[in-house]
Amino acid sequence: MMHPFLKTLSVAAALVTVSGLAAYKSDDTTAPNAKKTTTGVIPATDIKMPAGFSATILAEDLETPRHLAVSKGGDIYVKINKLKEGKAIYRLRDTNGDGAIDEKVGFGDYKGSGIFIRGGYLYASSNTGVYRYKLNEKEEVIDMNNPEQIVKGLVSKGRDEAKNIAVDNNGYVYVNVGSYDETCKEAGTNKGKMPCPLLDSVGGIWRFKADQLNQQYSDGTRYATGLKNVVGLDWNSGTNSLFVMMHGRGKFHDVFPQYYTPQDSEKLPAETMYEVHEGDDAGWPYVYYDPFQKKKILCPEYGGDGKKTGGEKAINPVADFPAHMGPNAVLFYTGKMFPARYKNGAFIAFHGQAPSLKKGYMVAFVPFKNGKPSGPWEIFADNFAGTDLAKPTGPIQHRPTGLAQGPDGSLYVTDDLNGTLYRIAYKAPKK
Repeated sequence: MMHPFLKTLSVAAALVTVSGLAAYKSDDTTAPNAKKTTTGVIPATDIKMPAGFSATILAEDLETPRHLAVSKGGDIYVKINKLKEGKAIYRLRDTNGDGAIDEKVGFGDYKGSGIFIRGGYLYASSNTGVYRYKLNEKEEVIDMNNPEQIVKGLVSKGRDEAKNIAVDNNGYVYVNVGSYDETCKEAGTNKGKMPCPLLDSVGGIWRFKADQLNQQYSDGTRYATGLKNVVGLDWNSGTNSLFVMMHGRGKFHDVFPQYYTPQDSEKLPAETMYEVHEGDDAGWPYVYYDPFQKKKILCPEYGGDGKKTGGEKAINPVADFPAHMGPNAVLFYTGKMFPARYKNGAFIAFHGQAPSLKKGYMVAFVPFKNGKPSGPWEIFADNFAGTDLAKPTGPIQHRPTGLAQGPDGSLYVTDDLNGTLYRIAYKAPKK
């Protein structure tokens, strides 16, 4: 049965954008490689949202933008997963106050995914570590060419290697270290290793001091474990706790057809949201969460058959979502621009689709009350794919990846397929 909140909501989206990059040498000594852009208007009416919301395309040439952060002055820092012109971070700026980006500055020479602003620093990650840049009072990077490395030596073996990050209010940075192995099996068998040795260095969240240089595993704390790969994480200042979105595993029917049908593999396991505290274990690779049975089920590599429960000491998710949707970002909204029902709720960028529902490539929303989900999740911004996923007539156009909140309360969304950056704003409809 289709999720009751999987309804496509629509409104025309009026867009103001930039295009046509032209080389330009800036007088700003901290940004000698600045480029100026010309402005224009490009409607993106394919994006469907609730009434009153509209989107703005700010850029379409960012290569592979992943996560992003917006300063209190309105500068947009975008992390690029693949180096473009030798740079891995772009600072995008509106220099004349007309609402359009007209300057782009590239810096940093390490590919990666994570970026975060907190406490006077811009934090950015490579696939093996974390750097920080000192900000001035306007939250502008003071020295783009000389970041401090605060974490190094994290495992990176080519799969799920992005080190996504969040920073709390107490001087700590949290780093996802995803597992390059999906199931932790003994070589040449379908039997899982017990205990799984991978968990010593991957499959969890590590916490490090935000102001100490050159930290390695031994200097940090394995804050939470049993998380196969967390691409989206955010520090919720309202609850003073970390929330994470885990990518679920796959290949149930391929390896264990005696227990799972192809349809089961399309629907299992759930993508899951956890509130994690120090010492928590979410259960991977031993168990997965079944959204239909509403239970933690023992993985077949560890003796499961699709019905046996397990993970009695593992934490439960606070929310679950259809399988294979690929949650790549979570953001707790604290702004004043959007209607009151969105305050303190969680926006989630889904980078994939649920095969069984033919839905995905969207930004979803989970309402929160008193620090907990207060209702079912719902589609907020849809149709980034640009084609009907049930009956596609062409290739996928955009894959939402990163989320950030602007100082005015607007919402920014990156697309790492075609390099697009969106801004979503709200204005109450006329009655």
